[in-house]
Amino acid sequence: MFIRHFLGTAVLALAASGALAAQDHITIGMALEPPNLDPTGGAAAAIDEVVYANVFEGLTRFAPDGAIVPGLAESWEVSEGGAVYTFHLRDGVSFHDGSKMDGEDVVFSLERARAEDSTNAQKALFAGIETVELVDPLTVKVTLANPDGAFPFKMAWGDAVILAPETAEQAATAPVGTGPFSFDKWTHGDSVDIARYDGYWGAAPALASATFKFISDPNAAFAAMMAGDVDAFPNFPAPETLMQFDANPMFKVIVGSTEGETILSINNKSGPLADVKVRKAIAHAIDRQEIIDGAMHGYGTPIGTHFAPHNPDYLDLTGQSAYDPEMAKGLLEEAGQADLKLRLALPPPAYARRGGEIVAAQLRKVGVQTEISNLEWAQWLEQVFKGKDFDLTIVSHTEPADINIYARPDYYFQYDNPDFQALMTELEKTAEPAMRTDILHAAQKMIADDYVNGYLFQLAKTGVANSKIEGLWENAPTQANDLTGIRWVD
Repeated sequence: MFIRHFLGTAVLALAASGALAAQDHITIGMALEPPNLDPTGGAAAAIDEVVYANVFEGLTRFAPDGAIVPGLAESWEVSEGGAVYTFHLRDGVSFHDGSKMDGEDVVFSLERARAEDSTNAQKALFAGIETVELVDPLTVKVTLANPDGAFPFKMAWGDAVILAPETAEQAATAPVGTGPFSFDKWTHGDSVDIARYDGYWGAAPALASATFKFISDPNAAFAAMMAGDVDAFPNFPAPETLMQFDANPMFKVIVGSTEGETILSINNKSGPLADVKVRKAIAHAIDRQEIIDGAMHGYGTPIGTHFAPHNPDYLDLTGQSAYDPEMAKGLLEEAGQADLKLRLALPPPAYARRGGEIVAAQLRKVGVQTEISNLEWAQWLEQVFKGKDFDLTIVSHTEPADINIYARPDYYFQYDNPDFQALMTELEKTAEPAMRTDILHAAQKMIADDYVNGYLFQLAKTGVANSKIEGLWENAPTQANDLTGIRWVD
């Protein structure tokens, strides 16, 4: 009797202990595994989805509503001319290895990012920097070649996080940052674990630990949520099942917006695709709503240029590339491309794989044949993004306000227009809001006129979570699963 009672008490104690422990751990589902964990050395959105605001921090950061707020810099000043920024760093910040973070680390990180041999995927963010000077251990002065009112915005990107020179080279596999969570382990092909860092300079997060679980198959993602193997899936890959979760009180569905312009990217230097008539024909062969309905089950906003509809400077140009298959056929005939055959390379996300099949069928109707190749993420980055070995691809550009990528002639879709580059240079120098709006409108119109890419839709943020979880971002001003405000509630 005593033994049975003792064992029963022990089991209850253990169960209670486990229940309590479960309330400070979360398992986050992600469709893609990051190729590495260094946001300063990789273009994949999945990197930031794990480490942004969790493991790594920058001088500034994005708040959940998209506002730019202090990060490792508690404040900053800008000179009257707008070309000199002085950042005042927080005192008492340490890296996860216990070493102190100070101005020398900031100087190192910015110089590393803008160096000639930099592998930073967003090197253009730092192109305007002329000098980075250490004023004192907690003060750094950045002098720009031209005034740039958007510089604090640029410093909020994951590509601009601060690393220590002693550990920067290991960031890809064993990152050491200043965030509220430290890297624990990476089980390749399965998950990444992080743990609360007790030496964090700011408010301690409610979560003691977290696991990012990689589940690419939409059916497996649904099963994992239903089984409780995953607590939240902020970017759920099976939108067709959201109604089932919405009807179940155990879950909540979170629908918001992202910065993700989902486009049919066109290699502007690949044979017949160098002809604007061919690119225009492809644009008019695309029925955006059919793609949104078929691939995203109605979640998504049609776009006609590379700009987010929720941005106050958005220009609606969808009518300029409206679905018109007869026009598409005529343009192809004018271009002498009646029997066009193109390669369509698709990365793993469901929007790309599902959308690609629909795009291929739509192009077939106007006489364009496509050869589809399904690539893993690492393959896509190597072959398409770096190697530019493709004709068409589908990808969502989730970086915030990134129309400036069209000013890079060597970017993967290889658009080289000096007039557009001049517009971006002018934008960099302009601080007055109305003037910036005019420039951004002109930029949106220019790439739409040149039919650089096929503009499909703005990616919606469709998430599913256990109903007892609070603090998940509704919208995605940057690609992040920020765990700092997440907690379990009864």
